[in-house]
Amino acid sequence: MSDILEKVGEILEYGPVCDHCLGRFFGKLSHGLGNEERGRSLRIAYSLEKNIPYSRETGKCWICGNIFDTAEEWAKKIADALSGIEFETMLVGCRVPPLSAESEEMVWTDLGLESPEPLKAEFNREVGKIVSSITGKQVDFKRPDVVAVCNIPEGTVEIEINPLYIYGRYCKYERGIPQTRWHCRVCRGKGCERCNFTGKMYADSVEELIGRPAIEVFKSKDAVLHGAGREDIDARMLGTGRPFVIEIVEPAIRSFDPEELEKTINESAGGRVSVTIDHISDRKEVETLKSGKAHKKYSILVEVEGEFSADEVKSALNSLRGAIINQRTPERVSHRRADKVRKRQCIDISCTGVEDDSFRIEVLGDAGLYIKELISGDEGRTSPSLSEIINRPARVKSLDVVMVESVVPETRTGEIIQN
Repeated sequence: MSDILEKVGEILEYGPVCDHCLGRFFGKLSHGLGNEERGRSLRIAYSLEKNIPYSRETGKCWICGNIFDTAEEWAKKIADALSGIEFETMLVGCRVPPLSAESEEMVWTDLGLESPEPLKAEFNREVGKIVSSITGKQVDFKRPDVVAVCNIPEGTVEIEINPLYIYGRYCKYERGIPQTRWHCRVCRGKGCERCNFTGKMYADSVEELIGRPAIEVFKSKDAVLHGAGREDIDARMLGTGRPFVIEIVEPAIRSFDPEELEKTINESAGGRVSVTIDHISDRKEVETLKSGKAHKKYSILVEVEGEFSADEVKSALNSLRGAIINQRTPERVSHRRADKVRKRQCIDISCTGVEDDSFRIEVLGDAGLYIKELISGDEGRTSPSLSEIINRPARVKSLDVVMVESVVPETRTGEIIQN
């Protein structure tokens, strides 16, 4: 104890120090004490040890400037700033004056203190307690709905609203709709004659058809779609739909009924797109969704040059069933994909019938298997291919994705989801 009190004496020699800062220099010692209580106790113990009169510090603290005397004011500023924002969990952060941070670090170094707590940590904790008391909301250090950042030098509060992530599946019933917003190649989104001053290559996307009504529901700044892979713009997404996570950016509202959200989105999309909502998601699940290697099943209509029967096509397809396909980056996407050879498996492939002199073919393949090129061969860039096997040109007339495996658990509850 005498060693600690010697350090206390040395700290007091620097100048006026409030009980918060004095206690914080030993903040990681003992438990069950706040820094203010710890500092007051150390000041009393030092007075007893040195047999000198005890007196409370009345001067302005040379480290923090008595910032803790304004903790309630800061908490009120935060509560006011959060007005109108729906949240259940929150966290307080701050930017401390550089001189304060430098001053306390100088004392740590000069005296070789081993158990100090930074000013920032105590401010965040103490103000956070008051905000929690005012709002009735809980502090969450890992995934808070909102973060209030106090800019102490400027006396301002900034509110950071963390995204809301919602997992579901979508179907796309209309060809010609890209999955995500596609900025104009000429103006890159600024607006020009080429894009009729919309900034976009296409008027709508799956992302916008889902996102526009979601933005209204959650009173958010934006909505960003994260899909488990993507279908071509001229392909439909049918069957069980494609897994996706919609990231709601800066939502003012967080609670919702999944069935009502589905209804709102589906009515707004007018039959072009539909969704089913499954569960609240998070950033980690987005990463899993986008990096997962899910199998996909396709239904395609194939046109073959020359006279071929369904039996002949079926026989040719047997050579592709289970085969490892070597695919050099297709010519049609070479401008945006690295030019390399990818190996993907055609797990299953079969001809299910004839439609309008074309063959209906179903394909089950690895994630990343280029289906159009599996049929056409892409002038030899994909091998083996149907065209290569029958030695005749073949091409996909239409393509529908009918199944995408999920890489994350899906548990539809149909209940009100609250974050």
